Amino acid sequence: MSVEVEVNENDLAEMVEQVWESYLDPEGVNPLIPTYDENQPSEVHSSVSITGSWTGHIVYASSTLAARRAAAAFLAMEPDEVSEEDLSDVLGELANIVGGNVKAMLPPGALLSLPQVVLAPEATARFPNTSRISGVYGVWDGEPVSISMWQSRGDNHNKEGAE
Repeated sequence: MSVEVEVNENDLAEMVEQVWESYLDPEGVNPLIPTYDENQPSEVHSSVSITGSWTGHIVYASSTLAARRAAAAFLAMEPDEVSEEDLSDVLGELANIVGGNVKAMLPPGALLSLPQVVLAPEATARFPNTSRISGVYGVWDGEPVSISMWQSRGDNHNKEGAE
């Protein structure tokens, strides 16, 4: 059985800010500027799923340019040096870092999946039977970026006692 999520919008925003400051903007010169626009466009996505005591997904979405810049910052290289494999690896790692922080705030029994990365438009990255419960939406160097939480609906069919 899934519990009510104990991670609120402020918690998620704090996690995202920590990731930004640690990996993508350590000098503090190019922060993620909040737009609060849940419907901003995105071209690439990465996600991790959480199952067990809570069931849902953590999703990173951005423009391809923002993803390339994130990979370059994360790997300490120039954006034009970032390969598609680098892009995929870093997007997966960003979802994994935020997902791990969310999981740490949930009751025992939550399990984190391996990251999934989709280097394609938003229409290809949907999570059926879920509701968006929280999100951080903004622009980074003029490009859209979001990190959102999606909770599975009707997951009372989960096996009780499953670990």
